[in-house]
Amino acid sequence: MGLYDFTFYDLINRNSACYEDRPAWYEVDDGRSLTFGMYKEIVDRFAYGLMDIGIKKGDRIGVLGKNCLEFFLLYGAASALGAIVVPVNWRLSTDEIIYNYIDSEPVCLFVEQQYQRIIEENKHKMPSVQNYYNLKIDGGDFIDIGFLMKNKGELELPDVSSDDGFVIIYTAAVEGNPRGALLSHGNMMLANLQLNYLFGLTTEDVHLNLLPLFHVGGLFMATNAFHAGALNVNMSKFNALKAVELIAEHKVTVIFDFSPILSAILGENERTGININSLQLVLGLDTSETIEKYQERTGGNFFCMYGQTETSCLATFGKYNDKPESAGRVIPMAEIRLVDDFDHPVETGQPGEIVIKGPMVFKGYWNLPKENDHIFRNGWHHTGDLGRFDEEGFLWYTGRKAEKELIKPGGENVYPVEVENVIMQHPSVEEVVVFGVPHPKWKEGIKAVCRLKAGHDVEPSELIGFVGELIASYKKPQYVEFVNELPIKSDGSPDREKIKELYGGPQE
Repeated sequence: MGLYDFTFYDLINRNSACYEDRPAWYEVDDGRSLTFGMYKEIVDRFAYGLMDIGIKKGDRIGVLGKNCLEFFLLYGAASALGAIVVPVNWRLSTDEIIYNYIDSEPVCLFVEQQYQRIIEENKHKMPSVQNYYNLKIDGGDFIDIGFLMKNKGELELPDVSSDDGFVIIYTAAVEGNPRGALLSHGNMMLANLQLNYLFGLTTEDVHLNLLPLFHVGGLFMATNAFHAGALNVNMSKFNALKAVELIAEHKVTVIFDFSPILSAILGENERTGININSLQLVLGLDTSETIEKYQERTGGNFFCMYGQTETSCLATFGKYNDKPESAGRVIPMAEIRLVDDFDHPVETGQPGEIVIKGPMVFKGYWNLPKENDHIFRNGWHHTGDLGRFDEEGFLWYTGRKAEKELIKPGGENVYPVEVENVIMQHPSVEEVVVFGVPHPKWKEGIKAVCRLKAGHDVEPSELIGFVGELIASYKKPQYVEFVNELPIKSDGSPDREKIKELYGGPQE
């Protein structure tokens, strides 16, 4: 570390000194708990084990599995060596998972037992991988992760800077393949400090870690709580009843919410009568009905936001009650403009593309220099999202640019073109347009409007199942409608806006 640098590993050292005996992590599945001092001790031994097998600064380390203590320890150990963690969404299809590892070229993989068959059958496609480990101790047929921790942890640390890579998080494919967003130690540290400042977190807070650690929201909420000296209570997978019980038992104060998480928690709270009033801080995206019900029932505050993986999760932030349904105001360490197609600023109240600059903007997409040149043009990160500012400086999100249209079911990113490309592989489909529609559970659902080939017939359920076999199940449409003709524009392409006008809206 240079004189002016501060990395995640430096934070681990700092917290061990400041909060040595305070609880840092509680593992719900097996009851394991660590103090900040214990976390540093194990991270040092883990890092030494990684160094002993040849892991060096800049190497990528892949991980595939649900949230667990070992997952978070891996982030710490990798940060000590300047290695970059590549966490992959376990909900993806096999082809998507393997593509992410082919693209990022990790030198080793840590895999939870239930996903090891997928990796075993595709080892020949990943020549960069030299070693395969169980993600959990005694957790599968690969090398035991505990083998890497059987040492004294006497490290000789490389020089790792704030600007060095910390994690590559793969985002949905706008067209073609997913893109790996490279986030630095500095990105993560600034995200932590922003949230600590805006939330006012202290060592007395408790974060229920219920979003996956492969998601920027899950990872940075966990590091944010860690940074504040707060306790992370970790769930391997969200369960609403268990979440309610944990909130009551551990006096949880803060969570990150994507619909339908909060509504499910409120439902179980209402059914069981278990007290969740300690939950005073909720950040995320949800319906006004759910937000207002939560605030009325608990007296807590819901905070709205706008952000992307590429902006280290946050770009705007604000209390829901300050301007209901807005995305809040620009955070202190970011500058946002709204621009037209020529990068000219638009007037207040007018919609434009959201462009951002500041230290929380990511380092770029892995192995995509042309894409990076384009999105960082004129010195700004071009998000592809549209919004408008009101007179008081609140941002109102209005959608995606046409070429980067995005659907967000339950907080996941799904690009219509990716789903359309899969549907077009079905032998009965001649033409298709995919777009987002209101959904009672996920807030936004996926609909496919299809024109079939002459003489062909297919059931909606069959087409939905076909998509689910080729890409992640959360990307398959919930709704399919067959039509005789699709409206087209003068250039012969489908008129997407007209199609959405005709077949969008609430679905039966």
